[in-house]
Amino acid sequence: MQSKNFDVIIIGGSYAGLSAGMALGRSLRNVLIIDHGKPCNRQTPHSHNFITHDGKTPKEIGEVAKKDVEKYETIQFYDGKVMRVGKNTDDFYVELSSGDRFYARKIILASGIKDMMPDIPGFTECWGISVIHCPYCHGYEVKNEVTGILSDGDMAYEFSKLVFNLTKELTLFTNGKTKLTSEQIGKLKENKIKLNEDEIKSIEHENGYIQKLIFTNGNTVSLKALYAKIPFEQNINVSETLSCELTEQGFIKVDFMQKTSVPGVFACGDNVTMMRSVANAVAQGNFAGAMVNKELSEEDFGYK
Repeated sequence: MQSKNFDVIIIGGSYAGLSAGMALGRSLRNVLIIDHGKPCNRQTPHSHNFITHDGKTPKEIGEVAKKDVEKYETIQFYDGKVMRVGKNTDDFYVELSSGDRFYARKIILASGIKDMMPDIPGFTECWGISVIHCPYCHGYEVKNEVTGILSDGDMAYEFSKLVFNLTKELTLFTNGKTKLTSEQIGKLKENKIKLNEDEIKSIEHENGYIQKLIFTNGNTVSLKALYAKIPFEQNINVSETLSCELTEQGFIKVDFMQKTSVPGVFACGDNVTMMRSVANAVAQGNFAGAMVNKELSEEDFGYK
């Protein structure tokens, strides 16, 4: 590592971070991209709904993207885990688990989120393979198959509308007594969507592909795919280390220019939106990189 001072440090080297890096590299900005190599979709066998890359593995898309960004000589990479991000009087600092510390005028948080897996044996092994989060990313591949949704309440009800368009063999599993209103339950019945309130004991699977759900009462249900809405947390505790404001849902709050509530800190990708897709991350990253370059250019030109 030749320098410890940069125009921009990008935390996260997946799709959003690499896309932001390309925009900044093409603007001749001195950039450090820090990544610890554990993207949330690392188990997903194929990525979809991203033109020119539809059906490729997430790893393949990421490797090609990194090679593209590596062509820009002002971009450097660091393999490591960020422990803390802070602000000095004139710049920001990033501390790594290795003990290294780097400084930059601007920060882009493309650090993603961490999915909090439920305590259901088999769930983690199936996540991203046959337990899926997004009908746009994975729904076409399991269209018209026997499908479930693991969720409850208003979120489950709204999500059911999307999945219902892809299959009529649909069951909503609430994993306990439902919080749905009687009106919502009636609408589900009207559309022939089954409701199952049994508590799930485990998921029987083969190499991540669901065979059946097993319930604590001994019942079982065979499935091809299970959509799941699960809680998450930020990979970096930016609300504590940087005082970045979060939304009610737990995402980093940004404005139309991808700016956070902290001046000089931008964010893009899964950490700012529930629309988790490769295409969206790339678009947000590209825009965030451009907006950071614009802010740097104005400062260098004499506008504060």
